[in-house]
Amino acid sequence: MLESEFSKSIALLTTMRNDTGLHDQVQQALEISVSALKSGKKILFAGNGGSAADAQHWAGELVSRFYFDRPGLPGIALTTDTSIITAVGNDYGYDYVFARQIEALGAEGDVFYAISTSGNSKNIIRAIDAARAKGIKVIGFTGQSGGAMASACDICFRIPSTETPRIQEGHEALGHLLCALIEQEMFGDARH
Repeated sequence: MLESEFSKSIALLTTMRNDTGLHDQVQQALEISVSALKSGKKILFAGNGGSAADAQHWAGELVSRFYFDRPGLPGIALTTDTSIITAVGNDYGYDYVFARQIEALGAEGDVFYAISTSGNSKNIIRAIDAARAKGIKVIGFTGQSGGAMASACDICFRIPSTETPRIQEGHEALGHLLCALIEQEMFGDARH
């Protein structure tokens, strides 16, 4: 099993490395993100389960640091405030836990990173709708089919797999890549 799992991970990352269309999407996502940050806007992140962990991880990379010390960047994971999540879940239903936060915290020009391995998570779809209504660009992270998110996002990273662990590995690789590229574009390459 160990060899099989490593082989599947390596095959996925090799496919992603060789996908020039994916490279173009990364460049577009980078431009959208950096433009927003340079304009004093923020990046919002949301997902469920492992995708919630990715949202928190990537927000942390922006606010703290990735490769080098530099000023913090405004990244907010909408997955962390249990009082808001439980209040909205109780009063409006779980499908609204992220949309309500985008309505309250989002502003035109912000960017929303929407993460769902299936591309069909109802609370993420509602959050995308709320973001679009406010003039917030949406960068989606899904699996191979893209689900409902495929046509709802400005950019939709569709990881070429149907296995949840591989999709999550693809998301993590792209999230780290974007954090590194954003940091470099915003502050130069201070690693050397």
